[in-house]
Amino acid sequence: MNRVQGKVAIVTGGSRGIGAAYARLLVAEGAKVVIGDVLDTEGKALAAELGADAAYIHLDVTQTADWAAAVAFAVKTFGSLTVLVNNAGIASGAAITEFPLDMWRKTLDINLTGTFIGMQVVIPEMVKAKGGSIINISSVEGLRGSAGLHAYVASKFGVRGITKSVALDVAKYGIRVNSIHPGLIETPMTKSIKAADLQIPMGRAAQPDEVARMMLFLASDEASYSTGAEFVIDGGLTMGVPHA
Repeated sequence: MNRVQGKVAIVTGGSRGIGAAYARLLVAEGAKVVIGDVLDTEGKALAAELGADAAYIHLDVTQTADWAAAVAFAVKTFGSLTVLVNNAGIASGAAITEFPLDMWRKTLDINLTGTFIGMQVVIPEMVKAKGGSIINISSVEGLRGSAGLHAYVASKFGVRGITKSVALDVAKYGIRVNSIHPGLIETPMTKSIKAADLQIPMGRAAQPDEVARMMLFLASDEASYSTGAEFVIDGGLTMGVPHA
């Protein structure tokens, strides 16, 4: 208990699914949490459920003004900002010859540009706080290819890469930047995917709480010597060539 006592976090895409699991666990372990999302009804309901240690703000991660407002809100409400969980993301799929350009741009705008803007806006507050932890949610698709998921794969490889370049920039301020690479997780976004079809060695999808515990480690001081690194939680999906 209290593994992140005294820390203040923003969780993007935090209204439901794995983002909500992040918010719940952070609060349970002592943090104050700002839930940022475009799903206002669900986000407000989750904040009310979590009580005085959580608050909700509308946050479109592609908009710098929304980011600035969220950071100011976190500092005004809870006094500082020391953790960012860049979780908001979408997936899209089509054959390369049929992949719509607007879908490509939207996916990269949310998944990659949103992560970039968030780090850019949050870091000055972490510098003031003399340290912090940024946790960028990539994917196993940031480690390998996947047919049809061209924009998603490109964005998640991008998240993996920018994690490293920013980690190099901010290590001198005591700010750590790491990426998490989940495999199949049971969330609304993945409900149409069958675990059996992916030949996962552990034979199942992960529960959101299992990924949330990895996030909690990185948010906490337990991960004080980890930065610029990938943390894979995929049931063994990426460890070898699958066989039926």
